[in-house]
Parts: sequence; structure tokens; C-alpha cells
Amino acid sequence: MTQRPPWQSFRAALEQRGFLPSRRLGQNFLLDENMVRAIVRDAKIAAGDFVLEIGAGCGFLSLHLLDAGARLVCVEIDDRLIPIASGLVAGHGDVRFVHGDALAGKHALAPEIEALLPDALGWHLVSNLPYSISGPILAVLAAHARPPATMTVLVQKEVAERIAAEPGTRAWGPLSIRLQSRYRPSIVRSVPPELFWPRPKVESALVRLERRADCAGAADLARLDALAGALFQSRRQSLGRVVARLCGDRGRGLELLAAMGLAPELRAETLPLAELHDLARRLDAPE
Repeated sequence: MTQRPPWQSFRAALEQRGFLPSRRLGQNFLLDENMVRAIVRDAKIAAGDFVLEIGAGCGFLSLHLLDAGARLVCVEIDDRLIPIASGLVAGHGDVRFVHGDALAGKHALAPEIEALLPDALGWHLVSNLPYSISGPILAVLAAHARPPATMTVLVQKEVAERIAAEPGTRAWGPLSIRLQSRYRPSIVRSVPPELFWPRPKVESALVRLERRADCAGAADLARLDALAGALFQSRRQSLGRVVARLCGDRGRGLELLAAMGLAPELRAETLPLAELHDLARRLDAPE
């Protein structure tokens, strides 16, 4: 079993480079080796699997993913960390480091990462995601033309609760809908703040998402995403009012809801996936 060098040696290397963790970049390093190993086990990575890791940091998770046999692409925005991470994992397997932001804006992967993804489906995301991009990166990858088969990610607990939320709860919203329409999520374990450096002010949680075999087609999913965005921009308004605005005709909107057996006084957060899918199709249907 691979054992990384003591944290003090990494702390010294970081200080030599003038490194101070950035809250803006969400730089919180998971130091606990047992928890890092648990994440790799929970990810169920097999030898030869292609794995994307976003926010590689000092390479602590990268090291154990390589020992599990992953073919690894590590993305890191801070160029001071890449020599530390690459030095740690040298000789441990097939790894490539990419320096830069994982996202090109809010709705697309960076082109360099896009070019490295395998053509075939079946790859995996395993990451201690920077808090600042966790929601956007999961949304982008879920809707990608070549999406990951699984995503096993350490995120802020509040984000984990949104990912796995149930309809009718405050956490249910566009991120829940986008991910659950494509994946089956589960919160695997909680991770306390004291296992990180620097210690975050919030708890974290490990979430695993497995691609749904019954995932709808791309056109249906795009309609659903658009509807979820529109509904939750007006979360405090009644379903009847929002649907009437989307239809451009209050009478047609009320008729549509009546045909579905939905009261216009309902709120968007009460609708489960099946009803949201149905509503999106009906709204898009020709009059």
C-alpha cells in the first residue's frame, strides 16, 4: 500500500513557492490518508479506467487513483501545485497534468480537457472538487455529449444535499433536476472540516452519481433543463403564473396544467421528475 510522505514536507514545498491557499479558488486539501483511500474505493475504479480529476492540488488523491490502475488526467489551475503533484506521482502510472481552468465559461469544458476525453463512453470523474466550481462542473459534465459513467466527488455538504434532494424540499432545484434526470445520486459519507488544510467553515460530503440506464434523449433533457431554469427563476410564484408566462397565454397555461391534473396554486419545487418531463414536452408541443 502506497504511503505518501508526511504533510510537513509538502507544507515546506508550498511555503518555498510562496503559496497561500485561495478561498476564491476553493483550495482546501484533504490530508487524511484513510479518507483519500476510502474515496478511491467508493469510486470503484478498475485497472485501465479513464479518470478525470479536477482540482488535483498536491496530488494526494491522484496518487491513490494511479495505484488503483487509473489512466489519469489531472486538471489544476494553480501552476505552483503542479510540480509538487507531478513529483509525488512520478513512476506510479499513466498520468497527464493540465494547467488551467476546467471550464470555459459557465457552460462548457475547457477545450484542452475536451480534447483529452475518450471517444467511448464509460469514463469517470473522481475529484475533491473546488467549492467554487462544483455545481457548474457537475452540470456541464452531466449534459456533455460524452458524459462520465460515474462521478464520485467531494463537495460542500450543502451542494451534496442539493444534488440528492427530494421534490418538495428547499434543496430541490435546477441542479437536482439536471443531475437526477441523468444520474442516480447517493451521499456516501460525510467528511468533517478537521480533515482539511486549511480547515473550511463548512462540512463536506462525498457524493457518487451513476449514469441512469433509462436516461431520456438529448432533446427531452434539453427541454427539461430549460424548463427547470425558468421555473426556479420564479420560485416564489405559483406554477399557474409561471406556466402562463411560458405559454404566452394564461388560458392555454391553465388548460395544460388541468390536463396534467396539476393545481395552478402549486409551486415548482413540488414537481417530481416525471411531471417535469411531461410538462416540458407539453410546453414544447405545437398548439
